[in-house]
Amino acid sequence: MAYRIDPEICEACGSCEDVCPNKAISHKGKVYTINPNKCQECVGDFDEPQCVDVCQSGAIEHV
Repeated sequence: MAYRIDPEICEACGSCEDVCPNKAISHKGKVYTINPNKCQECVGDFDEPQCVDVCQSGAIEHV
């Protein structure tokens, strides 16, 4: 499973991109997206997904 960023909620602040250890998050148009093939939910790197922890708008959800 992976996470996704809801484009209706994303504020395009960029904080999630900076903390992703797998570089799975990128800027597409006016919002950020998560590549599900790269997202490993921070398993092996952190106890919790870092993008979820830093997302101030709550736009990141588990798929």
